[in-house]
Amino acid sequence: MCKNILVISTSPRKNGNSELLANEFARGALESGHKVEKISLYDKEIGFCKGCLACQKTLRCVIHDDADTIAQKMRVADTIVFATPIYYYEMCGQMKTMLDRGNPLYSADYSFREVYLLAAAAEEEESTIDGAVHGLNGWLACFPKARLAGTVFGGGVSDAGEIKGHAALLKAYEMGKSV
Repeated sequence: MCKNILVISTSPRKNGNSELLANEFARGALESGHKVEKISLYDKEIGFCKGCLACQKTLRCVIHDDADTIAQKMRVADTIVFATPIYYYEMCGQMKTMLDRGNPLYSADYSFREVYLLAAAAEEEESTIDGAVHGLNGWLACFPKARLAGTVFGGGVSDAGEIKGHAALLKAYEMGKSV
């Protein structure tokens, strides 16, 4: 069955390590016959949620920027993949802001059932990703039809592109193929 997969790279750096993980996941999913769209946030205009909750009635954000458009793409995706660098043992601010701006989805008839998390960090310990997993699971708790379906962590990488040759790239590719 062909799935509609949305890959959201939240890195503030073009061609950052987490974005390379996103590319490999997307490549695997495409090779398995799925429809894949990848969005990188580094060049998008995304403001902070104002907490007005108007979106709970209108199903759209009152802030008409790129986050509003991305949230609508999230709503119709079967699978969402978030790729983030880990900063201070947590998802990057760009990812958290995008999750907050996904608030119109809360009362919408959303399609996504599987959500994946891809992460890269300078730290090597597997537990480095735990804060980001906890944060994403907090968001997912508001979407009972969806679940965290898998994670990939590439540790020990700091400079953009340093992840090349890392085992996490193969894992991301294989995860994409198996969606």
